[in-house]
Amino acid sequence: MKTLFTYLSFIIVAACNISNYENAVTALDGGREFIDGCLKGDFKQATFYMINDSINNSDLLKIKRDYDSKSQDEKHKYAAASIIINSDEAISDTVHIINYSNSYDKVGRKVKVINRNGKWLVDFKYTFNGNL
Repeated sequence: MKTLFTYLSFIIVAACNISNYENAVTALDGGREFIDGCLKGDFKQATFYMINDSINNSDLLKIKRDYDSKSQDEKHKYAAASIIINSDEAISDTVHIINYSNSYDKVGRKVKVINRNGKWLVDFKYTFNGNL
């Protein structure tokens, strides 16, 4: 009985970890997918493409609160906006800084993307500017 319970628990945990998102294989893909999630209000997507730690989670929560405070019209405009990549600067083999804006508000922003265990993930530390 204990073995059956352990097996069923493993299946449930594995099923909860299944994602519709694919790992980013380039820094640009990781940054773009993260930005796209934030623009569309899909913070599950944004979280998937972000390093999971307390600082990043706190900063993403600030972005989510800002997004939630916007009008429905503004949310639709952000969701429909195109991501404009102004530059992708390789700091090293594992760190890129992506300078971008979007076609709705046209504000220049930067995001740091790092390669961790073969996945390109956003890391707010040292580059967070408070909104996307």
